[in-house]
Amino acid sequence: MCHHLKKSAMSSTTERVSCPECQEFVLDDSDTQIQSNQERVKFTSDAKGLHHFWRNMFHRRDMPDPNSMSSYEKTVLESIRNWETTKGKRALLCGVTYDKQKYKLKGTSYDVISMRELLISRFGFPRRSIRILAEMDSYPHPTKRIIQEALRWLVKDNQPGDSLVFYFSGHGLRQPDFFDDEIDGFDETICPLDFRTAGMIIDNEINDTIVRPLKSGVKLHAIIDACHSGTILDLPHVYSTKKNAWIDNHPPSGVFKGTNGGHAISISACEDDQLAADTSAFSESGKQMEGAMTYTFRKALWDNTNTKVTYASLLVSMQRDIQAAKKKCFNLRGLFHRERLQEPLLSSSKEFDVNEPFVL
Repeated sequence: MCHHLKKSAMSSTTERVSCPECQEFVLDDSDTQIQSNQERVKFTSDAKGLHHFWRNMFHRRDMPDPNSMSSYEKTVLESIRNWETTKGKRALLCGVTYDKQKYKLKGTSYDVISMRELLISRFGFPRRSIRILAEMDSYPHPTKRIIQEALRWLVKDNQPGDSLVFYFSGHGLRQPDFFDDEIDGFDETICPLDFRTAGMIIDNEINDTIVRPLKSGVKLHAIIDACHSGTILDLPHVYSTKKNAWIDNHPPSGVFKGTNGGHAISISACEDDQLAADTSAFSESGKQMEGAMTYTFRKALWDNTNTKVTYASLLVSMQRDIQAAKKKCFNLRGLFHRERLQEPLLSSSKEFDVNEPFVL
């Protein structure tokens, strides 16, 4: 994701985007394109795709043993195995900051807290049924092993009537697919805190862990705010907003990617070949960082508390807010990579009517 847009104090009519991977761009409104330097607003944008860092990752010789496990991890893993498997509504929210790293993200901690409040206040999730992994005090850190164990907890003993939610805000990458499971030839991945030493979590594993075990009558929603996250659950059906139709995404190999009778739905920040944004562009103060996908997702639901929000209208609202940001500028390559806007993607383990109400 191209994730961090910082705003500095200037006028509301003209804004400037500054991207460490690109350059500066002046933004305008419909009234004027010429303003003084004192009237400009500055943003900062960082990529969640990690492309510059990933190139050199395999050349490092100082990586610790990936099989080693700290006492901290051992303690946390044992704690997760004892988490209560609440019936009905259950959620796992994961925000990875990558603190003290060059590719640090600044909005992910805010993302998970705001998503928790959405689940509690908008959808009636009991507070005790929501578990958070984050680099904040009192929360388990989102290392690979800890995320894997928490994902197993999420679907453990799932029963008819359960509504499960997996939310992730962090870096996402792609890697070559060697098993003919992907139409485009790439596996999608999420990056845990320790991905440079422990490795990434790929879509095949996520599918095996939280999609395959879903029993009849159970519904899982995955909300993924990361780069290259379109088909991160490897679900066999993808919805095209351009064609208003479901598109076949079954793996060429023919391997089964469905559920054990349940229903898995994923809403991703962008398509598999796109980047997403972590930004302060939508913040009233111009300082609060959060994922563009997370912001537009929450906004669509909070703005329509008295009306029916459907899957289709949710996608339209999210895309409209991103388009609105685009219209304010000459060029937003710093926010939307190579001028290609991130497009939220809906995928599912089975086809369904996207005009159904969106309910978690």
